[in-house]
Amino acid sequence: MSGFRHAHSGLKDWHVAVEECLADLRPLPEGASIGFVYVTDAFAVYLAAIVAQLKRATDVGRWVGTVGIGVCATGREYFDEPGLVVMIGALAEDDMCLIPPIRDSVDDFHGKARVWIERTRPMLGIVHGDPRNEKVPGLIGDLADATGCFLVGGLTASRGPYTQIAGEEGVDGGVSGLLLAGAVPVATGLSQGCSPIGPTRTVTGIRNGVVTTIDGRAALEVLKAEIGPELAGRLRQTGGLIFAAIPVPGSDTGDYLVRNLVGIDPEHGAIAIAAELSEGDRVMFCRRDNDTAVADLKRMLAQVKRRAGAGTPKAAVYYSCVARGPNMFGPDSGELGLIRDAIGDVPLVGFYANGEISHNRLYGYTGVLTLFL
Repeated sequence: MSGFRHAHSGLKDWHVAVEECLADLRPLPEGASIGFVYVTDAFAVYLAAIVAQLKRATDVGRWVGTVGIGVCATGREYFDEPGLVVMIGALAEDDMCLIPPIRDSVDDFHGKARVWIERTRPMLGIVHGDPRNEKVPGLIGDLADATGCFLVGGLTASRGPYTQIAGEEGVDGGVSGLLLAGAVPVATGLSQGCSPIGPTRTVTGIRNGVVTTIDGRAALEVLKAEIGPELAGRLRQTGGLIFAAIPVPGSDTGDYLVRNLVGIDPEHGAIAIAAELSEGDRVMFCRRDNDTAVADLKRMLAQVKRRAGAGTPKAAVYYSCVARGPNMFGPDSGELGLIRDAIGDVPLVGFYANGEISHNRLYGYTGVLTLFL
């Protein structure tokens, strides 16, 4: 695997932003063969035209990308403002395969992609999904199973078009992206941004989708005991701070899915969680604030660096939740600054998503980092 170059621009005119990026991308890596492009939704309507201009100027024909409320570059984020980030890499043609839009079933795969998967047995998939398609969460799991890949990526976040790039043209409505062979070494990490505030417990009562009892006690009583008397006395202030966490079955890293608390019934001592739960399911509560987000991001970065071994990564992609970024780490690109401090000034691109993809499932409130080694 050879080198990468990246560039970014916050200029308001997309034509000029592309030219600024092209100037910073040159000289292109020798053998440049793949491009990543992400735009904020201020440029969403122009994404296909942006890719066409990049292709003409670089002669790179294979592109992947999408739209976010914010986009990520090395040590810099553009959030809720015009932003364009581009990265070009040199990978062997046989080590990658585009994922065409999958809207209904993994059977949508074209023959060429299926042949490549069977021959190559890919290791990583970089994927983007359309949150308007209710099948997307299931398609993510099906794609991981069908390819044997570890998936990373995110769902498009936009107040305009939900365009994805998979090749040269804009697509939407499903899951698309890029598969990479095992010959492309990577290391990945997931930061939840939360800290558990109690043990894992068991749902013992459910009525009409609402959790009535946990460990045989009123669910609200359990929640109050774990968040402490100060917060228990002002439950309305727990929104955005206290969440439910659903442990991932079979995870050897203590992984869990963070879900919102969407309702509290003081009269009956019940709580509503934004998840489909049944009696016997495991659940815990967690806290998310600036301190926990920073601590968990640093933990993840240290872990990924250990797995990556000595040496500087060649490049990185990062997918974070729209609720993170300046909302959690402050207004001065704090999240991307922590990543740069840990891995150095390596080319990095990504976006702030409407849901993050790691391994074979969809997460929320997370940051997903992949290093190219």
